[in-house]
Amino acid sequence: MNTTISEFRTLFCGMDTPVPTLSGKTVPYVNLDNAASTPALRHVQDCVNRFLTYYSSVHRGTGFKSQISTHAYETARSQMLNFVGADPQTHICIFGKNTTEAINKLARRFPFSEKQNIVLVSQMEHHSNDLPWRAVANVIHVRLLPDGRLDESHFEELLRKYTHQIALVAISGASNVTGYINPIHRLAEKAHAAGAQIMVDCAQLAPHRKVDMRPLDDPAHLDYITLSAHKMYAPFGSGALIGRRDTFEQGEPDLRGGGQVEIVTTRQVVWSAPPEREEAGSPNTVGAVAMAAAAAQLEKIGMQTVAAHEAELTAYALQRLQSIPGIHIYGDKQPDYADRRLGVIPINLPGISHFLVAAILGYEYGIGVRNGCFCAHPYLLHLLGFSEEQAEQIRRQMISGDRRNAPGMVRISFGLYNSPADIDRLIEALQAIKKGEYSGYYQQTPTTGEFHPLGWQVEYEQFFSFQPQ
Repeated sequence: MNTTISEFRTLFCGMDTPVPTLSGKTVPYVNLDNAASTPALRHVQDCVNRFLTYYSSVHRGTGFKSQISTHAYETARSQMLNFVGADPQTHICIFGKNTTEAINKLARRFPFSEKQNIVLVSQMEHHSNDLPWRAVANVIHVRLLPDGRLDESHFEELLRKYTHQIALVAISGASNVTGYINPIHRLAEKAHAAGAQIMVDCAQLAPHRKVDMRPLDDPAHLDYITLSAHKMYAPFGSGALIGRRDTFEQGEPDLRGGGQVEIVTTRQVVWSAPPEREEAGSPNTVGAVAMAAAAAQLEKIGMQTVAAHEAELTAYALQRLQSIPGIHIYGDKQPDYADRRLGVIPINLPGISHFLVAAILGYEYGIGVRNGCFCAHPYLLHLLGFSEEQAEQIRRQMISGDRRNAPGMVRISFGLYNSPADIDRLIEALQAIKKGEYSGYYQQTPTTGEFHPLGWQVEYEQFFSFQPQ
């Protein structure tokens, strides 16, 4: 590796934490579930701890702690705009809980019209960038190629067919299932030429690649993006919607309460200017500070460095995974193309339930992965090659409360702190599982599909409790 892994690992909280295994021994935890959530950067932890000394209510407070808290909150907003190349004159940053809330907010606030009420959504989307649009507009799904990439020909066909009827293109910057990176600026230019705007779900992309919204007069600019702090090493409950100021200068906020008005009478309300009018109630100031601190640390490291480290890990993992006989790797399997994707690799071992593989990795090897459909059911069914008849049969079983045969995969996903040694441990474990060499006796719970080893008991209070020390 060109970079020093040990230097990266020292930047994070919780590295090499010992966890119990079925054998009775403890092993250093290996987290390969970063596409779901990431551990905190030490800089984020330190920044939050320093801020808590001064934490108070933001906006309108006259006390020093309120003033410094307001300064920190608004500086965090500026930091996030800068992180994605947004212009504070034409863009705003609205803080919230996460990407899901951000997309729901945009869905409720976007200026659809009777003539322009179509949203193009790809079939690879996380549910958070699909379901909100179904509630407010006519959603048309862009097809995928057999390997799971976006079918750009179909995208162009839909733009031609529905020119000036499409209000918005909603697309993920990178897939949380296969790690494919979409050509967002090329798609943006095509969307704008058809009279539409574009929103990019950057929850997966932003921690791994540089995001650049570009000026509004650039044909390839991004109109809106969404971010989740818990995926970019700041798990303190924050997210952001960054988008066009002019969109939020019209209409009324979707949530109403304190902190977003200029004046209220018994009959009238005068709303504050955006972004304040979009943030009802007391904001998660600590979460915003944490998110901005993470962005600052990533910029200091350099997003090119982050991408290069991940590409090397991904290439190494793909090479080693293909040494396991019969393993099924979904999406791009080519190590030489690792720099064109994120370090997200979905797999299955033939004849072994994804539920069981994930359980054994956790209980016997101290390796954390994710299994299932990753909140992207249509995408998984496409990648798995399920017919509509097969999908309907599984759907009926699941509705009846039986999830034992629920389709899915095992997802391996990397963070900046992961190392080749982590991959080696994973490969060793998968090779043993493939041979049936595991020690536990596992029982499957029909209602969840999950496997648990018989006789396994852990007193979790020994590891964490709310009692004062």
